Amino acid sequence: MLSTSALLANTPPQLLPARELMAFTLASHILLVPFGVALPFITLLMHHRALRRNDPVALTLARRWSTVMAVQFAIGVVTGTVLSFEFGLLWPRMMGRWGDVFGLGFGIEAWAFFLEAVLIAIYLYGWRRLKPWTHFWLGVPLPLTALLGAFGIVAANSWMNTPQGFKLDSNGNPVDVNVRQAIFTPIFGPEYWHFAVAMFLTAGYVTAGVYAVGWLRGRRDRYHRLGFTVPFTVAAILTPVQFMLGDSAARAVFHKQPVKFAAMELVWDTDTHVPEYLFGRLNSDGTISGGIKIPQLDSILAGFKPSTQVTGLTSVPADDRPTAVQATIVHWAFDIMATIGSLLILLALWYGWCWLRKRDLPRSRWFFRCAAIAGVACLVTVECGWIATEVGRQPWIVYDHMRVSEAVTGTHAAALWTTLGIVMAMYVAVYGAFLAVILKMRTRWRIADEGRAAPVPPETDTPYGPRDPAPTASRQGPDNPTDGAS
Repeated sequence: MLSTSALLANTPPQLLPARELMAFTLASHILLVPFGVALPFITLLMHHRALRRNDPVALTLARRWSTVMAVQFAIGVVTGTVLSFEFGLLWPRMMGRWGDVFGLGFGIEAWAFFLEAVLIAIYLYGWRRLKPWTHFWLGVPLPLTALLGAFGIVAANSWMNTPQGFKLDSNGNPVDVNVRQAIFTPIFGPEYWHFAVAMFLTAGYVTAGVYAVGWLRGRRDRYHRLGFTVPFTVAAILTPVQFMLGDSAARAVFHKQPVKFAAMELVWDTDTHVPEYLFGRLNSDGTISGGIKIPQLDSILAGFKPSTQVTGLTSVPADDRPTAVQATIVHWAFDIMATIGSLLILLALWYGWCWLRKRDLPRSRWFFRCAAIAGVACLVTVECGWIATEVGRQPWIVYDHMRVSEAVTGTHAAALWTTLGIVMAMYVAVYGAFLAVILKMRTRWRIADEGRAAPVPPETDTPYGPRDPAPTASRQGPDNPTDGAS
């Protein structure tokens, strides 16, 4: 619910700070979501490789990634809890009227969240106390619970974009709720799969990027090679899949939310043979400044032929559509997302070509520079995706049924600005602590690795073995069944 300085006139004074508060907390929390959803899967993938091949290097990576996963989950508890409270505190009229219709999605997410917390605790506990394969199989449900949590959140969001599954009584209140229809809305499928694959792709590129940086700094050991290869392979395989899913999601918006699609593509008047603008800025009179114009391409992308009619922003009254500034924000977010996705396909093809030809990683330093940047670029696309989704729906919080200005709290604007300042300070502290913990763990692991003669000897708290403060040399070989590395 990102806001701009060009808000509609006659809106409550508390609307701007409420939007800013929601935008800040959502933008902050969503940076952690890819790791909460996809890092368990990547960790288990490495864990399975370690057990199947009796590979202590892979076991080291899996153990360390699980520790990062736990720290990230703890931070996500803080940011996610704040976000959940804000729905009721900042938008009480929406929750009061519509909560019975779409609130089940939040219930599913909460249930999945607590189940995931239990499973993470068991997985961390099991490193030193369970049999290897028993421990692994107890961790397998973790990615499923993470996807279930995403299911609940995306179901609630997709309902806000394409509300259905209810009737309105004479007072305009929803009755006769159909839960199945309220969850599985027309936009749910494309939005959910596009979101889920984005999480796996982002987590893969970010994780691989850490080891790409190490590779560029001269750390060419098997630890960095394996730490790069597994998550990058996952991301590279999913990149073209995600591009197709993104195209499908955009086409679903074209059919189900034509005004949002018009904002994404800066279409002012309904017409055929509509050109595509790469970037550019929409003016209040409908003209477009800057950008690259490609004739007829927008109609072709929307309906596979130039004669496809694309609905324009002027098809609805000005009060029922995004402003010119909001449309420009949506358009830039969508174009940035599409541009980065196209570049990632080239990077994935580069990787795949070298691997299929030589069964080896590319040798070019430019490849690893691009791989290191890819993770950050993916986080940018995650932010852009939610900006396009939320700002493109303006001025509606429940599309065509309730405006954002009608749902906002009655709390005084000054109190909301103060709250925003407090939350920002708290998040700086929380994320600062998160970064400090991760860097501390990285330093400790690097010191432990550099101080040993063996490639990846066991640390003092070896998984699947007793916790000896000073392990003997006889237990430091990969052939010992109690050996491993944390």
